[in-house]
Amino acid sequence: MNMFCFQCEQTAQGKGCTLQGVCGKKANTSNLQDELTSKLIELANCGEKNEINTELIIDGLFTTITNVNFDDKSIKKFIKKVQRNIKCDTNFDIKTVWDCNEDTRSLKSLILFGLKGMAAYAHHSRVLGYKDNDIDNFFYEALQEISKNLPTYELLNLVLKTGEINLKYMQLLDKANTETYGIPEPRKVTTNIEKGPFIIVTGHDLRDLSLLLEQTKDKGINIYTHGEMLPCHAYPKLNKYSHLKGNFGTAWQNQQKEFDNVPAAILFTTNCIMPVKDSYKDRVFTTSVVEYPDMVHIDENKDFTPVIEKSIELGGYKEDKKMTGINGGDTLTVGFGHKTVLSVVDKVIDAIKSGDVKHIFLVGGCDGARPGRNYYTDFVKKAPKNTIILTLACGKYRFNDMDLGEINGIPRLLDMGQCNDAYSAIKVAVEISKVLNCSINDLPLSFVLSWYEQKAVCILLTLLYLGIENIKLGPTLPAFLSSNILNILVDKYKIKQIKTPEEDLKELLSR
Repeated sequence: MNMFCFQCEQTAQGKGCTLQGVCGKKANTSNLQDELTSKLIELANCGEKNEINTELIIDGLFTTITNVNFDDKSIKKFIKKVQRNIKCDTNFDIKTVWDCNEDTRSLKSLILFGLKGMAAYAHHSRVLGYKDNDIDNFFYEALQEISKNLPTYELLNLVLKTGEINLKYMQLLDKANTETYGIPEPRKVTTNIEKGPFIIVTGHDLRDLSLLLEQTKDKGINIYTHGEMLPCHAYPKLNKYSHLKGNFGTAWQNQQKEFDNVPAAILFTTNCIMPVKDSYKDRVFTTSVVEYPDMVHIDENKDFTPVIEKSIELGGYKEDKKMTGINGGDTLTVGFGHKTVLSVVDKVIDAIKSGDVKHIFLVGGCDGARPGRNYYTDFVKKAPKNTIILTLACGKYRFNDMDLGEINGIPRLLDMGQCNDAYSAIKVAVEISKVLNCSINDLPLSFVLSWYEQKAVCILLTLLYLGIENIKLGPTLPAFLSSNILNILVDKYKIKQIKTPEEDLKELLSR
């Protein structure tokens, strides 16, 4: 059976996966996800705009993000649920998008993949009770437009509108997280693991972690974050739990090695699950939109008893275990969201004006296994000592265990949080530009981004909507960008693929 998928950075030969996904997705699973996407577009065209359908669209799109759902049974069940809510005779096949002319395919893919990433942020907001019907309605509008024959200029406008709406979703999620769990505060997080039973929590969902922490308190079980859950340590209402001990391992793509025979239960709260190896498949649990064949799935009741019992059964390490990051460090610092950074914005601006800070780099995004991602480690290592590094998402694991020192009391490495916390970086840039009375593009600020999946796509669209120029993107450019569309982005926004750290630093510092 054949498939076609080119939505992630590691797609086969930089063109598209046609036999099996590089992510581990089988052809049948890929085709089912295409069928689900087609049904969601039909629902947007022939379904009522109501809460049930909005949730179906958001969670359905989230289900099709790379490394979220590998379980055919659950996808088939979801397709049937969507089909029941389609109220008129309609037929749409997403394969018509893959088969159309390359420029149209490119623009519609940008919109669709941006919607998928945006759906993740919408999902996380909604589970905390934060919704906005006006921006939710954009899902209907954009999916309807994908099914139409539209000229290039209309699709380009929709690409930028997708970025605009995503900014609103990131703002809403920032509000949901901070009002629910408190404003992030700087914290030092250990990578070392204490002896005894423990649970590893990976994914992105703060609510799932909060519920697990509550259900495990006073049970003698320690909780460790993994991957994009690391920033959770900065939230006061999560950090208050004394058994939230530290962070296990590094970024998502290393899980098959890091989880190998680990004596702990592993809970996947959202995406970034890789094909599960036999050495730890008996201790993996999924919840929310994540599902994997033959794994125990925790339903919406969020009773984590099976996870807790498995952690007690496995018992954890017999002795304390020293673990480090990629560069040998065992302490990670988190908690530099926009409110924390802006609280010392005067010091930052004074340092810029005095020349103590020559440049600020945002180095972050999705990590991945493709060779060449050591570029980001080398870039940070080679960045002059009078520069500040902002970072976010799991790309930071390439360098977040390094001690880069301080400038006038300001840490040179500021971890702003998860991928959705790109909003914090944007907020800081906007506020500094206001104080300095200049545009963001005139600031001594450069974006050096790594991308892997669709949440990175919607963040990129937001940066383009804001008119941010000279973005460095890598390790490769998206396979779904045609040469004509890429040229438009290069001409209008000066977006470029990364070269070498030395070349890019020289260029960016000369601006």
